[in-house]
Amino acid sequence: MSEQYADQAAGLRRLFARECLRVVSFAAGSQGTGKSLLVANVADCLAQQGKSVLVFDENAGRRDIASCFGATARYDLSHVIDRKKPIADVLLSVAPGIQVLPAADAVRQIGKLNEAQGQALLAGLCALDEPPDVILVDTSNDYPLGFSPLGLAAHDTVIVMAPTPASITEAYALIKKVSLGYDMHNYRVLVNGVRGVEEGRAIFGNIADVTHRRRFARLEFAGCIPQDEHMPQAAALRQPVGGLYPESPAAKACRVLANDLLNWRLSDGEFRGLEQFVLHLLHSSKQINPVAIYA
Repeated sequence: MSEQYADQAAGLRRLFARECLRVVSFAAGSQGTGKSLLVANVADCLAQQGKSVLVFDENAGRRDIASCFGATARYDLSHVIDRKKPIADVLLSVAPGIQVLPAADAVRQIGKLNEAQGQALLAGLCALDEPPDVILVDTSNDYPLGFSPLGLAAHDTVIVMAPTPASITEAYALIKKVSLGYDMHNYRVLVNGVRGVEEGRAIFGNIADVTHRRRFARLEFAGCIPQDEHMPQAAALRQPVGGLYPESPAAKACRVLANDLLNWRLSDGEFRGLEQFVLHLLHSSKQINPVAIYA
């Protein structure tokens, strides 16, 4: 590590000396899984538990997280990296306990950052008034090399799929591609929009059985979210479903997922703070190999 990075890391260590940070990315093999809406609702459930949540949002435009709360993103994390804007101008406080950091442009340049830009990223995050308890990453399906570097750097990756043959096939293809390309073999699977828990477990069982037999990934069941008319109704009003319809099946399922997420086990060797996450991100993003990801 360079002296500049080391000095910046020392400052971050002092600033972020607190309870263990948890970083979870959400990914999907195709559009139409309801992933972004799910992330927004999980963030709300975590905030309701008193957690400070930061959402890295890789999706620009109508599908972004900010729009789920009725907010509009004006800037991107890339403005911080290029020292055009302070992070305070980029962060969106969309609800009590929830901040959104738009990163659709930044994620495409993270693997190419020079020393000064890496310092700017560290300094920007150092400028946060309060460090988060949980980081959620809403990964983009459009990343040029097939998978987000933020996703690769997270503690856990949740693969979100709809209960349709096309969505299941695309999710399986994503898991296989990332497993073989990046030696990343552990995933959690969530089935969104099921008719019942039995359907969700059956779909998970089928995909887990195939990956186990072919020995390229280990899957764990993250749960399922039921079909529930309250979810799109709340989304149309730009509000979390738990706020408008707290007793709805979808709201209850999101609360269960949020609670489970906080208790997923971290291995002894994993990073425990924001500074370590950023340094891990900067390092791992340099390892992205376009030949491997498309193999």
